[in-house]
This record gives sequence, structure tokens and C-alpha cells, in this order.
Amino acid sequence: MFERFTERAVNAVSEAQRLAKEMSCSEVIPEHLLLALVNEAKGVSLKLFRMYGITSELMYAEVCRYIKPALKVPENIPFSRSFKDILKHTLDLASKSGNTNILFEHLFLSIIMDKNSNIQLILKDFNFDIYTSKDILMKLVQRKIKRLEHPEAEEEDAKNSSFESVYEGEALAEVLDNAVSKLSAAGYEILGTEQIMASILETANPELINTINKYGLNAEVFEQKLAEQQSRQAEYEDKKIIFTPNAFLMMNSALQTAKELGSSVIKPEHIVLSILKNKKGIAYDIIKSLEINCTELSEDILKPIEKQMPEALTIMKLAKEEARRIGRNIVGTEMFLLGIISEGASVAFEVLNDLEITLKDARIVVENLVGYGNEYFDKEIVFTNRAKRVLEKAWFSAKKSGRQKIEAVDLLLAITSEPNSLAMKALEQLGVDAVEIRHGIQRNGWKV
Repeated sequence: MFERFTERAVNAVSEAQRLAKEMSCSEVIPEHLLLALVNEAKGVSLKLFRMYGITSELMYAEVCRYIKPALKVPENIPFSRSFKDILKHTLDLASKSGNTNILFEHLFLSIIMDKNSNIQLILKDFNFDIYTSKDILMKLVQRKIKRLEHPEAEEEDAKNSSFESVYEGEALAEVLDNAVSKLSAAGYEILGTEQIMASILETANPELINTINKYGLNAEVFEQKLAEQQSRQAEYEDKKIIFTPNAFLMMNSALQTAKELGSSVIKPEHIVLSILKNKKGIAYDIIKSLEINCTELSEDILKPIEKQMPEALTIMKLAKEEARRIGRNIVGTEMFLLGIISEGASVAFEVLNDLEITLKDARIVVENLVGYGNEYFDKEIVFTNRAKRVLEKAWFSAKKSGRQKIEAVDLLLAITSEPNSLAMKALEQLGVDAVEIRHGIQRNGWKV
């Protein structure tokens, strides 16, 4: 039976067994479970107890009034019949609320509704409103099996970083300087994708150049194809800026790609990946004319990046897997949270682990918050605007600290700065707040 219980629910039952032994009882009874629930309460459950002034100490004293110690305590204390009835009722409540798992709140509901023990008398002594609490808990456990829209999907667009900060550092300096030189030589004033791509083929790191060369694209071939272009019309739409519109789009996309791959700086490989993804501009037209398989080229460029296993990249991949698991093609902040826990090796994971946040319990809370999608996930995985904003803040955090990689801690800190995000709502339901997380990060030697 207990394989269906969340860790919090299992811990509550284990605590009830411990209390029965401590109180020298011959059986584990519902009153032990009530006290265990007070001891183990977090999030909404803790707020309910606090609302009526219930503390562990006060409840212990109250429960002792209804318990008689046994003359002989068995080594393995059994569950009483009334306790077993509570567990059976808990299973029924879970089924009716659409859950395959037994939550801590299901135990709470079952306890306060029990009329065959002293529970309601004990609660009455605290003026505990059973019916109001029942309504609150029922809403919390009621699972939405299907939900068409992601709760974060309709929020405002995330703002992109200014390009002044994007250009800082050495990763792009040589590429852009060379591209500007090519621009002047061609007699143009506005930088396009073709100058940037040509510069990458000449100045990028040897590993990237060799990868691209394997597909028959090198600096000489690109320049030959570029000379055949009759106009730059593919670079323009209806406005002129320092970049051509498509180059501007490509650079914005490269910035987002860099973030998703865990980098706090744009590198030439991020630009090439963005050209291949956006399929616009002269640079892409030349690549297409050479009949290059863009998907295979993208995968080859990604391989050395993935081998380095940046924390943020690992978390992004795990977040996407979590979204697919519940039939969604949208990644919100809650999936970032699951990704951090799934990664299991970062400082951010250690902080959450110290706060007793487990993947099993976090998944259940997230599923209740976002519901299940239509289970068709062949579409491209996209981020909600709030998720993009969190990633943006993590990017700035890494950049401010002078690190070239976004760490899991940057992501977790960024999540705590978004109090209305689904990730924070999930954490609150798990009994953790932003202050506890930030203190945990500080204890691990990070500046907050």
C-alpha cells in the first residue's frame, strides 16, 4: 500500500509509529497520526494549524489526555483497527480526487473527518474549523487531469538583454571585428548575417570550423557563393538598424540559445545554430544552396557543448523531459525546478535536498498545478515568458559574477525573485519559502 504514498505521507505514518512507541502504547491509533501531522506539517497544512494556534507542544499535551500507556509495549507496534480505517479512507479520498498517489493532505483530510476516534474532540478544544479546513484541503488535492493552457503561457513577453552587455568579453570580439571589416570592404554600412557567418568561418575556434567544413562549407566556398548574390534583399524587411533585421533577429536568437545551453556569453557556435534554426537571411540561403542537412550540422555543433555538461544545459534538457512526461510542449518555471532536482549534483540541488524537497513530491505538486497536456509532444518545446525571464536573470547573475557558465544556483536564485511563478507556488506547497532557499545558498558559500 505504502508504495503509493508520497515521502511526506510516509514520513507522517512513520512519525505516528515513533510516537506510539514514545508514549508506551500497544497500538498505533489515529491520535498518534494527528500529532504526527502537526509535527510534519509544511506549506498549507502548517498554515492551517497555525491559524488555530496549534503547535507540536500543545497538541502533544492534548493527545496525552486521551491516551493510556500500556503495561507491556510490543517490539513491533501494530496499527489499530481504527488506524487501518483511516488509511483505507485515505486511499478512497485519493481515488475520488483523481490522484494515483497518496498525499500528506489526503491523510490530513481523512483524520479531520474521522468520527470513530477522539480526533474531533481534540480539534474542538482548539476551535479548529473542520469544514473550512476540509474545503481548503479538497481544493489542494483535487487533480486536474487535463488542462489545455499552461498557467504561465499568457504572461507578457520577457525583455531581451541589451546588446551592449552581449558584446562584452572575448567570445565574439574577433568575430565581430572581422565582420565589420568585411562590411567596410563590401561598401555597406549595416551588418548582415552574411558578414557574420563569413567571419565565423575564418575566426571561430578550430573545432567549430572543422565541424562545419565536414559539410562542404568553408570560408572560400562561402565567399564564392556570396559573390553570386545579386542583392541584400533577403536581409531587409521594413527598417534599417545597426544590424539588418534578420541579423538582429539572429543575434537575439543566439542570445537565447546561449542561455539555454548554459553560457553567459554568446559564442560563434550559438550564432551558427541560430542561423540554422531561424532559416532567414543570406547566410542561410547560401547554406541551403549547398544542400547541407541543417539538422545534422546542428547536432554536430551541439555534441562538444553537451560533452562539457554545463549544469544549466543539463537542467534545461531535464526540464524538457519533465514537460514531455506530462504531455506538454511548454516549459515553465516549475519544470526548471524539477530539472534542478533531477540533476541531483549541484549546490542548488543540495539546498533543496537539505530542505527535504524530493523529486517524487515535487512532481506531484507540479502535476496538480499545471495538469496534464494532450500527450502529443512532437512539437518543438517552447519556454513560457516567465521561464525566459528567469533564464534572463540567471544569465545576468552568472555574468555579474564573471562566470562564463550559468550555474544551477543562478537559476534557483532567479526563481526566488519571481514570487508569483509556478515554481515558487510549488515550493510553498512543499513548505519552503524564498528566504529559506537564499539562506541555504549562502550557507554553501554563494553570495546572494
